[in-house]
Amino acid sequence: MSIVDDAVDQYAEEHTTPSGDLFDRLAAETREKTTVPQMMVGRVEGKFLEFLVRATSAQLVLELGTFTGYSSISMARGLTGTGKVVSMDVNPDTTAIARRYADEAGVADRIDYRLGEALDALPSLEGPFDLIFIDADKSNYVNYYEALLPKLAANGLLIADNTLWSGRVVDEDADETTGVIQQFNDRVRDDPRVEQVMLTVRDGMLVVRKTG
Repeated sequence: MSIVDDAVDQYAEEHTTPSGDLFDRLAAETREKTTVPQMMVGRVEGKFLEFLVRATSAQLVLELGTFTGYSSISMARGLTGTGKVVSMDVNPDTTAIARRYADEAGVADRIDYRLGEALDALPSLEGPFDLIFIDADKSNYVNYYEALLPKLAANGLLIADNTLWSGRVVDEDADETTGVIQQFNDRVRDDPRVEQVMLTVRDGMLVVRKTG
C-alpha cells in the first residue's frame, strides 16, 4: 500500500538496495497465502527500518504487528552485538511464516516472536526500547502510544505505520478507521512530551522522539 503514484513507487523500489531473494520469496508467499498482503511493509520501508536500527545502534527493538515477518527480519538485520527484536502478533499462522523466514535468514536468535494481545502484555515489558515500531490494529494506536512512550529510551524512536491511510486522513467526511488514525496523529502532534515528523514513505510513517 502506497500513497505515491505507482510509477514513482516502482522507481523508488528500483533505486533502493534489494534485500535479496529471501525477501522476494517472503513477499510472494505473503501475497499467495494471506488475504491482506498490503499489510507487508515492502522493500523501501523494510530497508528504511533496517537503516534506522543500524544508524541508531538500537539494541532493544519492539514491534507490534509481526504479520509475515518482513519488518522484523529487516530490523534484525540492522542489529549489532547482542541486539534483540521483540515482535508481537495475535495470528499464529502468519507468525509461523515469519519464524520460518527468520530462521532461513539467520536472524531467528535475534527475534523473540510472541503471540497474544499486545495491550495485555505491554505492562510486563521492561524496556527501555531504543526503537518501537507500531503496525498493529489501528483502533488501539493511541492506547499503544500511551503505554509505550514511557518505555521508550531517552534517545529512542517510536514509529507508527499507516498514518496517512492511503491519503484518506485529509478527508473531512472520514470513515471510522480513518477517524481513529486522524485522532492518533493529532494526539501525537499536540503532545508536549514529544516532537515528530510525518513521512510520506509508503502509507505514511510517523516518527516520534521524546523531548524531555
